Amino acid sequence: MSAYQTDRSHFERQILFARPIFVLLALLAALEQPSSRQERRSVSFLIAYLVLALVITQIERLLRRRSWHLPLAFDLLALGYFMFISPSTVPVWFPYMFICYAAGIRWGFDLTLPLAGALSLTLVLLTAVKGEIHWMRVVAWLGLTAATFAGGAGLAFLGDRNKRFASQIDFFSRINATMQVDQGLAESLRLFLEELGATFDAEQALLLYRDADLERIFLWRMKTGQNDRLIPESLPFSRTDGFLLDDMDATLCWNSLVGPGSGFGWDRRDGGTIKNLPRLPGPVLQEFKIYSLLTVSFDQRGQPTGRIFLLNGRKPFQKQDLAGLESIAQHIGPALENIFLLRHLRARAIEAERSRIARDLHDGILQTLLSIEIQLDVLRRKVLGAGTEQAVNALANLQQTVKNEAADLRQTVTDLRPLRVQSADLVDLMRGFAERYRNESTIALDLLVDSTQLRAPDRVCREIFQIYREALNNIKKHAKASHVVVKLSQDDSRLVLVVDDNGEGFSFAGRFTADELDRLRLGPISIKERSRTVGGILTVESNPGHGARLTIEVPLG
Repeated sequence: MSAYQTDRSHFERQILFARPIFVLLALLAALEQPSSRQERRSVSFLIAYLVLALVITQIERLLRRRSWHLPLAFDLLALGYFMFISPSTVPVWFPYMFICYAAGIRWGFDLTLPLAGALSLTLVLLTAVKGEIHWMRVVAWLGLTAATFAGGAGLAFLGDRNKRFASQIDFFSRINATMQVDQGLAESLRLFLEELGATFDAEQALLLYRDADLERIFLWRMKTGQNDRLIPESLPFSRTDGFLLDDMDATLCWNSLVGPGSGFGWDRRDGGTIKNLPRLPGPVLQEFKIYSLLTVSFDQRGQPTGRIFLLNGRKPFQKQDLAGLESIAQHIGPALENIFLLRHLRARAIEAERSRIARDLHDGILQTLLSIEIQLDVLRRKVLGAGTEQAVNALANLQQTVKNEAADLRQTVTDLRPLRVQSADLVDLMRGFAERYRNESTIALDLLVDSTQLRAPDRVCREIFQIYREALNNIKKHAKASHVVVKLSQDDSRLVLVVDDNGEGFSFAGRFTADELDRLRLGPISIKERSRTVGGILTVESNPGHGARLTIEVPLG
């Protein structure tokens, strides 16, 4: 993972203050050497170098907003010159150590290691040339080379580890910032997957969640450069092996999926290498156009419940990438669990609130309306006996108005109550509602069901019935239709509901999907949301003056 701007500022500040400290140590070491012309020249150089380093600290403090720092090449040139003029190599070791530490931070351990080796060998050769060790003392020479190299490499390693650790902390902080309860599940996952894709330089990032309560798999898919609201795809449990793989404890990487492929992975429980790596089925690879991937599991309540995928990296994935993604999944698991749990709690809270409102309306204003209707009927009878026909007609109209309002309110109460619809009951409920609909309106309704043996999750059946009921009520209130045809069908892969009327249609003309209607700010909002909750595909076709058709297709397997 790369360091971010805040990290670079922090590390440049470390280099800034380390430079005068190491130069001061070199100066003290030089002052300990016997006085000579060359030694005085090296001391003068170090004093100038120290003054420059202190001046740079003040300049950087003034220019901190411009992110300015002294190039490391300048320090390398200063080290080379100091090697040349110093009569002893002991003071040279301190700027050498500084160079290794600064290069480890700026360039990383891999690039600094050969530099440290070259500089340490140069130092030892200079020591030999200047006569501080004899050419025949090969063992001492090799030992000094190794010790010098080890010291420089160690400082480079510390600088590199320091940078990586701080970058990781910064990254986790930013990941945690994406998981905000108040911004909702969709936006949290969009920010999270966007951050993952950018960090690992992948074309796509996926998150799959296995919801045991709903018996569905939800898939969120984020492509590079995409900024639209994420809408999950709802998949049946039959596709579990296709996306979640046979082994939920497998941490995997495939850099090539052609033929035998090229991949590696381990068991996340004990870190043991997996010899036979699980593979995604061919249809999944083709559907998502996958040629390389990283995937790890995340937990909820101590059990693996989903997977994170990074697809099609712009460069081959390494083991440290896979280990980093596994660490992220472990770190983000509790936050994901909280957000998913909150979603369930909100759904239950909504149902409970709807039940409370329905109960209050039924026991309150609905009873009052019924009482008013009865009293109006009594008054109408008394006035009728007195023979005042105009007053009788007025009271009869008022009584009918109250009766109609009470009927509408009773229907509202019924609609508010949460339904417990099972697949075995769906057709009977639809037929019962159709019968009431015909009795309460002048609209002819044809309900066509091609199978009475529906096989769909209860939640899907509940939402389909709610959509069916709301669509018919909307037609009764707004469409001015005389005829409605409702078709319900099912095959092995989908459940389809079609509602077709001959009314005035919507204010727009043409055929649109739910996403297109969202962009145009058109269409029935509640029906669009209900379709999405079960992974359904909504299509609305409108012909103003000639009717409209709603089609909802819900994938089942």
